[in-house]
Amino acid sequence: MGCVSTAVAQHERQVLSIIPSAFTVNNLVGETCGKEIKVATMHERLLTMMELSDAFIALPGGFGTLEELFQMISWAQFNIHNKPIGVLNINGFFNGFLCFVDHAVEQKFITQKARKILISATTADALVDKLQAFLFEPDPALSKLKWSPSSSQKEKLDLTLRL
Repeated sequence: MGCVSTAVAQHERQVLSIIPSAFTVNNLVGETCGKEIKVATMHERLLTMMELSDAFIALPGGFGTLEELFQMISWAQFNIHNKPIGVLNINGFFNGFLCFVDHAVEQKFITQKARKILISATTADALVDKLQAFLFEPDPALSKLKWSPSSSQKEKLDLTLRL
């Protein structure tokens, strides 16, 4: 993350770092450049990223990268956001992952419509072009879901003691 943000800043572009406070202990993330937003949890990091981003691009990475990528794909599938999501498949890094996703489509665990949520390209320019051309197609069955805070709150239980 640090190498990417440094390169972006060196080319006089905006950098926004959304960092869980636990990562700031013992300088785990190192020096940041640009604007920094500290959040309490990883979930808050993802939520803040979703709210402030126009699109999502995953670069080669590990479990954290995959977790965040799957979270954004799931949220798009459930109509929580409608922003484009892409992977920059440098030197075929994501080939196995993309084959797995396509296999899940073949096995009918992922719909063809949902598969279109994830975009890939081997160059940054091609990926940006695809992200800009992306048109979100909500799943009609899932578009009826309501994600407002009031719809996710459970009804309060009456725990009044009656003698």
